Amino acid sequence: MKTNIGSHFILGFEGTVMSPALEALLKRIQPAGVCLFKRNIISAEQTWELLRECQRRVPAPLFTCVDMEGGTVDRLRDVFGPSPSAAEVFATGDRELFRLHGKTIAAICRAVGFNVDFAPTLDLALPPALPVMTSRVISNDPGETAAYARAFLKGLADSGVLGCGKHFPGLGEVPLDTHKDLPVVEKTLRQLLAEDVEPYRALRRDLPFVMVCHAIYTASKDGLPASLSKKWMADVLREKLGYAGLIVTDDMEMGALQSVAPMEQASVQSLKAGADLLLICRQEEQIVRAFDSVAREAERNSRFAAKLQESSKRIARHKKKFAKLLDLRKLARPTHAKVEKLSRQVWELEERVRLEKVAGEDAP
Repeated sequence: MKTNIGSHFILGFEGTVMSPALEALLKRIQPAGVCLFKRNIISAEQTWELLRECQRRVPAPLFTCVDMEGGTVDRLRDVFGPSPSAAEVFATGDRELFRLHGKTIAAICRAVGFNVDFAPTLDLALPPALPVMTSRVISNDPGETAAYARAFLKGLADSGVLGCGKHFPGLGEVPLDTHKDLPVVEKTLRQLLAEDVEPYRALRRDLPFVMVCHAIYTASKDGLPASLSKKWMADVLREKLGYAGLIVTDDMEMGALQSVAPMEQASVQSLKAGADLLLICRQEEQIVRAFDSVAREAERNSRFAAKLQESSKRIARHKKKFAKLLDLRKLARPTHAKVEKLSRQVWELEERVRLEKVAGEDAP
């Protein structure tokens, strides 16, 4: 069986329309998915069309991905209006609102063609991370974090979107932004399992995807970021927690990872260590370098090629399991009336969260 190297990649890119360069890249890589950012999104119809154009260049169904947490991470704000943050929704204490938060976000994602939301954030709201994570994190309690996330994931599923827990094994102790800096977390394995990792254990059967971060954890004793570490992905996430879903890296272009290894080395090492999918969010050059290095290593290393085949089968199983969600052909073009209706739902959610917050502040 010949390994489809591209099936291990989720790609980001520049631009808001299909270009000759993007078309050539998609046809060459044949990725597992694409990920859009605010820079790619102008309107509902344009986003829907761009995702359909991407799918037309790749025969296999695509994971069409976006980061939509609400609050500070809201790629669709300019299309549907601002969605409330996880912290704002959690503060209401209303579990039905937790689910509605996921359902409303998924509805707007689904309307424009997304089938994967890289949310919810499972990082704990610990003092070191609060200046960086702000309203993206909700509680320092693993049980409360898992409870919100479970309801949010249920809401996503209700509207036909797959969720992703992030950033494994946890950024609650990290005072740095991994887009720029490489953090080192000095915490025992026992502490990490009881605190930061606990939401992943609790939600191991609920998460279609888990995103692994680029921080170094001294407990693993390998000196590697989690995204390159067999200890974290294979030993802890797969074996100890029993996670059977798909493991995706955080953006491989982040400064934290680039300070450790060049793209060629990091891409191969991440897949060897247990990642299924490499997320590379912007630069075509970096995507091609990663793709070529993985292809070369698979050609010369039969054990690596066998590992990729095992991972490819896991990806294929998940695509088959969620085939109806991944089929963009049946997704209608978003009309103005549809956008207006969904925008109203987003506003109503925001208003309900605001009113519950006011009521809570006024309570004796």
